[in-house]
Amino acid sequence: MGCFSFSFFFFICCVFLPSLTFSASISTHSISPDFTASYFQFKDTRGAFLRSQDGTFKATIDAARPPSTKYYFSVVHSATNIIIWSANRNTPMSSSDKLSLTVNGLMVTNQTGQPLWSTPQFNSDISAMQLSETGNLVLVDAGNNTLWESFAHPTDTIVMGQRIPTGKSLQSAVTADEDMSVGDYRLEVTDSDVVLQWNKMNYWSLSMDQKAVRNSKKAVSLMVMNGTGLYLLASDNSTVVQVALSGSSRFKSGKLGPDGRFSIVRPPQTQSDKWELEFAGPFEDCDLPLNCKEFGLCRRKPLGGICSCLPEFSHQNNGDNCMPLNRSLSLPSACTAARNGSQLNSSISYLKFGPGMDYFANNFKEPVKNNVTLSVCQNLCSENCSCLGFFHEFSSGSCYLLANHLGSFISADNNKDRFGYIKVLVGSSNINQKQNLPVAALVLLPLTGFLILVVFVIIAILWLRKKRHSKTRTVKLGRSNSSSSAELEMISIPGLPRRFAYEELAAATENFKTQIGSGGFGTVYRGTLSDKTVVAVKKITSLGIQGKKEFCTEVSIIGNIHHINLVRLKGFCAQGRQRFLVLEYMNRGSLGSTLFGNGPVLEWQERLEIAIGTARGLAYLHGGCEHRIIHCDVKPENILLNDNLQVKISDFGLSKLLNPEQSFLFTTMRGTRGYLAPEWIMSSTISDKADVYSYGLVLLEIVRGRKNCSIQTWSHSTKTSSSEGNASSSSPSVSEHRLIYFPLFALEMHQQRRYLELADPRLEGRVTSEEVEKLVRIALCCVHEDPALRPSMAHVVGMLEGGLSLGEPRSESLNFLRFYGQRFIEESRMEGFNELKDLGLYPDINATSNSAAGVSYNPMSYISSQQLSGPR
Repeated sequence: MGCFSFSFFFFICCVFLPSLTFSASISTHSISPDFTASYFQFKDTRGAFLRSQDGTFKATIDAARPPSTKYYFSVVHSATNIIIWSANRNTPMSSSDKLSLTVNGLMVTNQTGQPLWSTPQFNSDISAMQLSETGNLVLVDAGNNTLWESFAHPTDTIVMGQRIPTGKSLQSAVTADEDMSVGDYRLEVTDSDVVLQWNKMNYWSLSMDQKAVRNSKKAVSLMVMNGTGLYLLASDNSTVVQVALSGSSRFKSGKLGPDGRFSIVRPPQTQSDKWELEFAGPFEDCDLPLNCKEFGLCRRKPLGGICSCLPEFSHQNNGDNCMPLNRSLSLPSACTAARNGSQLNSSISYLKFGPGMDYFANNFKEPVKNNVTLSVCQNLCSENCSCLGFFHEFSSGSCYLLANHLGSFISADNNKDRFGYIKVLVGSSNINQKQNLPVAALVLLPLTGFLILVVFVIIAILWLRKKRHSKTRTVKLGRSNSSSSAELEMISIPGLPRRFAYEELAAATENFKTQIGSGGFGTVYRGTLSDKTVVAVKKITSLGIQGKKEFCTEVSIIGNIHHINLVRLKGFCAQGRQRFLVLEYMNRGSLGSTLFGNGPVLEWQERLEIAIGTARGLAYLHGGCEHRIIHCDVKPENILLNDNLQVKISDFGLSKLLNPEQSFLFTTMRGTRGYLAPEWIMSSTISDKADVYSYGLVLLEIVRGRKNCSIQTWSHSTKTSSSEGNASSSSPSVSEHRLIYFPLFALEMHQQRRYLELADPRLEGRVTSEEVEKLVRIALCCVHEDPALRPSMAHVVGMLEGGLSLGEPRSESLNFLRFYGQRFIEESRMEGFNELKDLGLYPDINATSNSAAGVSYNPMSYISSQQLSGPR
């Protein structure tokens, strides 16, 4: 019995002791050569064998998601277990395969010694492998020179501090959990942009995203991400394109997912919180190449998409893929020599679909031919073995070929002029079947001819009756016929948003009962559509009567401008002489009513977010959309807010609705001359820098919380002289009402670096001098008299977000503000003397004419108020 117990104990030791004996401990920051590791060897630490100095990242040999048997050599974020880099993506390891570090490099081998992955050869020996606190795995030599680093070989993820140069890319994995091998999606950094590709077809670009701002047209050198944003930088480190990220976190990661979407997330702050999605591109599901699989049709809906099959296609045999309804038709296979022969022996046909449908890649590529007929476009596809279908646009004659791979299609209501065609094959067996039925053909052909003749006779009779009936109503229907012609012209305009009938809008607004705003272009009413959507209905009254087609053409341009900081155009009405725009409703009203009203005071951070959102919207209008638009009427009343203080600019496209001869109306019809740039009265060319000037004046009003031209409370100290000498003493601060032209006051306080005196007094110390200085300096740069000295709106966004250094206002280009201030004082005295005197707010008329800050002015020649675009 004792002998048996000893033998059993010996057996147990032989089985379990090796695992206890060879279990290794995790190293910190650095490992020297002649090191080996396997998952089995480091099983106690879940394959982790190296961690960064503070433990933020770890190097592991582990499965992507247990209990998978596929193991990968990876770098992992310790707190979230997110894999930020993998070595052997296409050749997974087993639990006993080894990673070896020698003086010659890193190598992953299987149990037979066959290499699965390795680093290249180096000119010097490796001294150590290090894992930095940024997640970068580095091989260095004895002189601590970097020989190789994981950041230079990205997989599907970018992290804070990582720089991806032009020519490099992120490549998706096949699945999100087990299979980390390279998938079909790629995020490519090019010299002009960052694009997402599926089988070498672009379907998204960073610069076209609503949240992106393009600052310049310089060549892109690299992509980098930090805590504040995602940036494309030029070779001189200036920002070309940027996406601002919100929220503070020590770790953020951007990953190209298996579905083809690039997402930037930050981890939850507490266990009860959820992962925060900060950016997603593309945001819409229907913009993903395979959201509805091959030959699927994706219909957009909020937070998702509804999938179905293309017309003439259906899900067959309970499968996921869409196939032709006609079982005698087959789809072309891969483009090979064998397939070329099969196409020659088969009859090529096409299944037509549309209008109102499009392909995800059409907006990211040029047509192969322009100004060609449908038959020419069809022949181009038929003669191309790789062509699987095509789109033809009748108005332009553009021909788009769909080659090599087909994904999902999109329901697009604005593409009413573009039709799609899918190539199908009719095999020789089908042709032979028809030839074997001569008797049926002899019977059917005469019968078919007889039926066609009967139908033709019936149509002719109906046509003659209709013509006779119409002659009796020629006078009554004359105007209606011309209207119908106009309707047909309007329908042919691509890109039109939803068209409303006048009766629909009258019902939605209860006969225009609730007015919520008015301006130079007309009156705005609150309305509720039949689907309970609340909208703002703008009745346009001051544009003159344009032709309906011209009006609709401009509406189609406005309707296709989409940005998170621009009010969305939902539809229009052009009925008779009536012109309406149906707009997104913003329930908080305008910035003007919020900032200047008696409601809750906007905190400084809220003001900053409003300033940034407004700048982003204008930057998109100036350089981000297809048709560059100058707003021409930037003012607080055209900056709208919702309950979350999200900013949206309104009336941004209405300037396009003016006829050229109506452009002079800009200085009078809107009643906002106080925001117009000096070039308006100098007959100079109006550029987007006119909007920059107006934005600068709005920014100053955001700082002060008052109109730039108003009576404001001014606090200052008075000095009294001592009776016994020249010494003076300061009395307590004295508040008084003064006529202040605030842009001039801001310039003077900037020159004296007294920024806190410019802040809204209602903030009561809840803002620092540095915070005020930032906005004041940006505003003054925007209001330079010389448009060339004003920054672009994209540059303004960069300064507000901190990505670009602040500009320095040029005094020589701001001296005109002194004249504007002088004229404001004089005109206010002439127009409002009695009212101000009754209020006790008017200074002594015999006193020396000074500004609010006590600066004397030299006499200026008189310019009438109609010529002066500044103070009013």
